[in-house]
Amino acid sequence: MNWRNIFELLHGEMASGFVTTSLARLLLAAVLGGIIGLERELRHRPAGLRTNMFICFGAAMFTILSTGLAGVPSDAARIAAQIIPGIGFIGAGSILHNRGLTTGLTTAATLFVVASVGMAAGGGLYVTAAFATGVVLLALFALGYAERTFNVKTLLVCYEVTGASVEQISQEVNRILERQHRMMQNVLSGSTGQHVRVQFDVSGCNREQRRLLGELKASTVLGNATSLGPVELE
Repeated sequence: MNWRNIFELLHGEMASGFVTTSLARLLLAAVLGGIIGLERELRHRPAGLRTNMFICFGAAMFTILSTGLAGVPSDAARIAAQIIPGIGFIGAGSILHNRGLTTGLTTAATLFVVASVGMAAGGGLYVTAAFATGVVLLALFALGYAERTFNVKTLLVCYEVTGASVEQISQEVNRILERQHRMMQNVLSGSTGQHVRVQFDVSGCNREQRRLLGELKASTVLGNATSLGPVELE
């Protein structure tokens, strides 16, 4: 192995300036993807910090490679063009449909946008990539807060109630939910010997969930009624 030739090749590549520019673009993509991923991680989403960082980094890497490996200028877009269907495949895997509820749409859309941020960073459009990241963060934070404040965000809340029997609890809860045109989901029950505990999920906005909890607590048939925390449907 001729180490001198290897050193000369590496030195020539570094001297060309392409490597330095590529490393800067990859670093920017990793940082911007990580910022968006951090917000997803704080909200306990499946696609969190590492997923968004890798997707943004990978999109930037493929964009750089499409330029560096292209034989002719017309070939430069061929590799980058395959990023879109690839991200679409990943995004489709993050969307879940269960019992009439669809979740993961915001996560899938975020992954799609993160890939475009990586492509912008990989293509040298630094201001565009940074601006897009700012818009995404604004939408995730500000619009998410506005949706919860104005009760337009659908929440999936798990409730736990106690009673004499599962049948009695189910009848009473269904009577209360019928007025709101809602149904119990993912029902679980257990017995402690003295009473029966039933857990179930109900979807609805924040105002509807507060009203439901109040009616569950006010019921004379049910014993203790508690909310185990909401999960945002995205």
